[in-house]
Amino acid sequence: MAMEEKPKELKAPMTSFASINEDLVQNILRRLPASSFASAASVSKSWNQICNQILSKPKFASAFSLNQDEKVALEEVVSKVLSEPIRPHFAIANVTGSGADLSEKLDFLATKLGSQTPIVVSCASGIMGRDAVTDEHREVMLDEYWADGESNSCFGIILTVGILDFFIPKLNGSVAVHQPALVDKFVKSIRDYADSVSGWASPIGIILFGDEGADQKPVMEMLDYAISRDTVIVGDERTQFLYQSGVRSRNDYGRSKYFPAAVALVFARDRNKPRGTGEIQFHAALSSGVSAIGPMYKAVSVRKIGSETAPTTLLTARREGEQEIQDGQRILDDINNELVGQIGRSDLYIGVTEQRKCLIGSEKSRVLTFLVFHAVTGPFSNILFSSNWLLVIRGDEEYLFADGDGIRTGDYFQFYHSDPTTALSSCSEVSKNFRKLKGDWSSRNCLQAGVSDNVCNKEVVGGFVFSCCGRGESFFERCNVDSSPFLDNFPGVPIAGVFCRGEIGRGFSILNADEDPEERALHRCLHVYSTAYLLVSYTPAPPEH
Repeated sequence: MAMEEKPKELKAPMTSFASINEDLVQNILRRLPASSFASAASVSKSWNQICNQILSKPKFASAFSLNQDEKVALEEVVSKVLSEPIRPHFAIANVTGSGADLSEKLDFLATKLGSQTPIVVSCASGIMGRDAVTDEHREVMLDEYWADGESNSCFGIILTVGILDFFIPKLNGSVAVHQPALVDKFVKSIRDYADSVSGWASPIGIILFGDEGADQKPVMEMLDYAISRDTVIVGDERTQFLYQSGVRSRNDYGRSKYFPAAVALVFARDRNKPRGTGEIQFHAALSSGVSAIGPMYKAVSVRKIGSETAPTTLLTARREGEQEIQDGQRILDDINNELVGQIGRSDLYIGVTEQRKCLIGSEKSRVLTFLVFHAVTGPFSNILFSSNWLLVIRGDEEYLFADGDGIRTGDYFQFYHSDPTTALSSCSEVSKNFRKLKGDWSSRNCLQAGVSDNVCNKEVVGGFVFSCCGRGESFFERCNVDSSPFLDNFPGVPIAGVFCRGEIGRGFSILNADEDPEERALHRCLHVYSTAYLLVSYTPAPPEH
């Protein structure tokens, strides 16, 4: 009997050794840089399976460099993001520095990441992230200075690559005017892709980059109308960008009258995903940086003069509840009195409540109410130029003069001013909401709520930050404020951020649950002095029994 049992005693250690060997192989492969990892995946079928298992869930990698040698900076960020196993499904590179050659950056990244990898390269007023060499987190604004009579600027780049399913549509439009048919086509392409992948016409998230020469308001209004409000949309409203999506596509500045006015990374759930695949979620929050000031006004008379490409608006208004019509100079004087002590330190905006009829194709139209901010300039504020914002250039005894259009007779508006106290408080509230989200995923809370174990294994994959270029250290008088919600709650998670000249943000209901119902009814997509946060989480699939 003992002799018969001996082979069984030997068999158990052999099986155990095989298991340990596979674990060791996986442990080794996890430590390889991306290029070596790709080679290892082709060694054998078993190694390929192990490699696929390692990359079976979403992953972000991000790196930041301020090396003044642009080639060295590119090498640093690419080496860092490819220092671990990853097969990039997309790449986003944001660069600072006037006159940066985006084409050169795109060519370099395509060579390193693969010609079929969708890549967006854009300009930014500043960047935030972890240094590729020191691993120190920094927020850096584009600092221009004068040396030897010439203007010089600081070069910086942040590169983010990730494993997520997506699609990049493009919008072709003229420099100054969006054609409605092209906007419809752009939005339909997003819905059609989401429907083909997930069976639902709304994706879970969109990261959008808008060209600095095109008005993104019609695009965002149409997206807000056509896509579920649960879809998170963040991005940079006004920038220069190039991109590739499979076959090379790019904006060709200066050579053509037409160019893509927007490009979007669209993330949709895959209904045909393999069994055992978990779920990706997008969570969004907004830190506002403006405060309302003065009474509500109603536009009484509105005239538009000038050309289609350079319109000027003339308007008069009355205070809400009053009959007297006020001219431009009186309106500005009243707001000037309200801003005693803030003159020269605040940027001023008009927040306009606009009711607009929206429809796409032959679908039934709906009336949506938008809150749209228009920048104001005068003796008490700085000048901010934008194709989307209404810029008050002067007021006289008859009209308030504005560069641009967008306000209609009967629209209500109120003045807002940039406010670091409000911004700091709002940023702290975002951090608090992130902390609550993190707490809801803790094992103890899961057990108390009777939630399944796999929810407790939820992890944060990475995040993006899109912040107004008016914020940053000079605005808060302290550093890393806009990054703080991520740094305080998810310190080891890869994040990438940009300071932009128009922050896009939409779909904040998940984290802003305490928002006033009347405020929530307003559609706000294009913001001022705000920071939009996108947090990506992953929930593993429950174990099969």
